[in-house]
Amino acid sequence: MSETVLIALYALMGAAAAGVLGAAVLLPLRRRSVTASLAVVATVAVAAMLAGTLAVAWAMFLSPHDLAVVTTVVAMAAVVSLATALLLGRWVVARSNELRLAARSFGDGGAFAAPDGPTTAELAALSGELAATSARLAESRERERTLEASRRELVAWISHDLRTPLAGLRAMAEALEDGVAADPDRYLRQIRTEVERLNGMVGDLFELSRIHAGTLALTPARISLHDLVGDALAGADPLAREHRVKLVGTSVEAVPVEVDSTEMSRVLGNLLVNAIRRTPADGTVAVAAERSGSGVVVSVSDGCGGIPEEELPRVFDTGWRGSDARTPPAGAGLGLAIVRGIVEAHQGRTTVRNIPGGCRFEVTLPTAGL
Repeated sequence: MSETVLIALYALMGAAAAGVLGAAVLLPLRRRSVTASLAVVATVAVAAMLAGTLAVAWAMFLSPHDLAVVTTVVAMAAVVSLATALLLGRWVVARSNELRLAARSFGDGGAFAAPDGPTTAELAALSGELAATSARLAESRERERTLEASRRELVAWISHDLRTPLAGLRAMAEALEDGVAADPDRYLRQIRTEVERLNGMVGDLFELSRIHAGTLALTPARISLHDLVGDALAGADPLAREHRVKLVGTSVEAVPVEVDSTEMSRVLGNLLVNAIRRTPADGTVAVAAERSGSGVVVSVSDGCGGIPEEELPRVFDTGWRGSDARTPPAGAGLGLAIVRGIVEAHQGRTTVRNIPGGCRFEVTLPTAGL
């Protein structure tokens, strides 16, 4: 038993010496190719076996012939192990280079395509992550292009909508200043109307900037949805009468919600004003509110005739105004973007869909806790 322990001790000492030497060699090679590391690992494994064998042979006083035989066997094993390590290293390096080239392609703006052929589990997992990242980057680029196009469109529309009333205000002011206005009171009333419209546009821009900057401060309070919708209908009634549109709000449940009443009144007001202006005379704008599995759904249905299916995804984009002419009543295309921003700030969501004769805008809000 003592001889076995002694042999094990000699073998351990020899193998440990080879391992320490291999670790010292691996340390400066840790930033080099994996082929070099694999070659060192294979060499260390064989050297450890050889060192242990030689230590035991020396302790056992083997004959020179027997020692030569053992050394030859170990040397052959070393050659095979080193060749295998080099082949494996070259294969791993080749797969890594293919993956690097593929990653460079989507880094330059293209799409990532995983290299063909078998690879290690780690490289396969890395390829999967790169493919997922490439897909997210493509979506991000598409959103950025859409947003940039929307911004350019918004700037063009805002410039148009501001220039028209400002030109009218300037003309009326010059007429009043020169004393050539046939009806000064009418001019003054018109100036006030235009100023109020411009003030509303500036207010919408300020509200939208706060939403985009994430600085919209909400003051939520528990309120009945019936009261909230009732106030919005009362505020929109004069505009509905002017356009000879009938407002209907009979299907409104008294559901409690916890929202910022001022901001949500703006949401409902924007939806109602938009629906009234798009509905022809003698048409109907209906408001409904009811519980659903996902919360509380408030809907505004109009008689606009429907929205083209290809434009439905853009309805809540900043600056969207459909295919109508860019006339002042069309607004700056900010109302629905503000609606979406305020609703999302309340952890809700907005949707739109076509219905017979018009479209329905739906706002889903979480119900108030007990």
